[in-house]
Amino acid sequence: MVDSVFTSWQSIPAQIVEQEQILAAIDMGTNSLHMVVVSIEPKLPAFTIITREKETVRLGDRNPETGELKPEVMARAIATLRRFQDIAKSCNADSIIAVATSAVREAPNGREFLHQVREEIGLNVDLISGYEEARRIYLGVLSGMEFNNQPHVIIDIGGGSTEIILGDSHEPRSLSSNKIGAVRLTSEFITTDPISNGEYQYLQAYVRGMLERAAEDLQAHLQPGEICRLVGTSGTIETVATIIAREKTGTVPSPLTGYEFSLRELRQLVDRLRKLNYSERAAIPGMNDRRSEIILAGATILQEAMILLAAETLVVCERSLREGIIVDWMLTHGLIEDRLRYQSSIRQRSVIKTAQKYQVNLEHSDRVAHFAMSLFNQTQGILHQWGLEEQELLWASAMLHNCGHFISHSSHHKHSYYLIRHGELLGYTETEIEIIANIARYHRKSNPKKKHDSYRNLPSKRERQIINHLSAFLRLAVALDRRQIGAVKRVRCDRHSDSKEFYLYLTPSQPNDDCALELWSLDYKKALFETEFDVKLVAALEPATVSVR
Repeated sequence: MVDSVFTSWQSIPAQIVEQEQILAAIDMGTNSLHMVVVSIEPKLPAFTIITREKETVRLGDRNPETGELKPEVMARAIATLRRFQDIAKSCNADSIIAVATSAVREAPNGREFLHQVREEIGLNVDLISGYEEARRIYLGVLSGMEFNNQPHVIIDIGGGSTEIILGDSHEPRSLSSNKIGAVRLTSEFITTDPISNGEYQYLQAYVRGMLERAAEDLQAHLQPGEICRLVGTSGTIETVATIIAREKTGTVPSPLTGYEFSLRELRQLVDRLRKLNYSERAAIPGMNDRRSEIILAGATILQEAMILLAAETLVVCERSLREGIIVDWMLTHGLIEDRLRYQSSIRQRSVIKTAQKYQVNLEHSDRVAHFAMSLFNQTQGILHQWGLEEQELLWASAMLHNCGHFISHSSHHKHSYYLIRHGELLGYTETEIEIIANIARYHRKSNPKKKHDSYRNLPSKRERQIINHLSAFLRLAVALDRRQIGAVKRVRCDRHSDSKEFYLYLTPSQPNDDCALELWSLDYKKALFETEFDVKLVAALEPATVSVR
């Protein structure tokens, strides 16, 4: 039955891009804001980097008491984003894709900040989970390095989190996002300058403790005898590589991608950094002022990770999350068919994996999803104007609507919300996951209400309307498989133009089945649909056709 899920969903065509596009990708990190502008050639497919921009904003410098983003930092970030927009415009960018990561994700006022960005400069920023960040980092690295089907470990040390990924040119085997980063650890653990022995030992032990689980999980996904190559990305690792290369050879390789240094060389550098104060670190050739504030914490994360992963060397890759955003856009728009082909269905496979994890009845969920898609398609342009993106969110919620049974039958719709919201769905933004979870939550019982936190806290009225409409479709779809035996073969919609009556005609799978329970369930669940679309729903069996000889 799982195969049929993929077949039915993948029959929906991707949005194909045929002309050359200029695309800007912005990564709002904890330490810095980065932008890359690229020219995409669809026929190859490939992209060429036009320009890169970076500004150290320190979104991670949050209020220590409340954890909120500081007003002055938010203002600095918005000014930087406005400058990035101007640069993208000067490059004739067709569109700008922006994502925010751990600092915004964890701040109580993070979503308010993104709303402020949208209101002030008209830029939509997607909030992504740590796992989604790791997946896109993997895509970015693969766009710049050839793995030759051999296992590689990627480590990306950011300001607020460290992502560790295991992959071999195909689907990532292990993804982890760990709440340790150069800015976070510096602000939380380092108060002396140079750092005292006691503080450093505590920092080192904390980092190791935070990384142990990720290292164990990664090693569990290795085959016996497999040897991995370690790849490092991010400003911390590039700075470490620059310093080591300059001191070793007198020059810095350009590009830095492909440069390799050893754990022994890293340890020697960390031992030096421990003994230097801020001014002395800033004076090291290859170190900029802002990086010198956080380099010790970042280098310590890398050192402990290499020890735990038993890696003696690391090779640098300059491509990371920003380029991964570009690759993900190319996949979404049907530009990559062979290399990374598996990624084109990452959303669907992630949904199925989650459904299997929570022991969902996939045959029932597949039928519900099929009915939901049919109702959506038949009413498109008649009752609603939603498109392919919203349809995909409806499909995901239909497949997962019953996963809450894994916890308890009682209030299982609420449990479904929790499991979806806090699961590891890949390929979706945080807002999209919130929408999917809410649609599933409202497949039964109470209608969406603003007194419910999960519904009230959505970014805008548009998201709430998506949930209202799509949960109405899902309620009907669930009713159409009330007995969970496939009693209804198909459903046909017919709106009477001279009245508000909206007919659902059911075709039974068995000729003698009157589908009485399904018809009763439709009548019971139709209220939200009628309210949202201002119609009177009438459900009946499809009139029998009489053959004429």
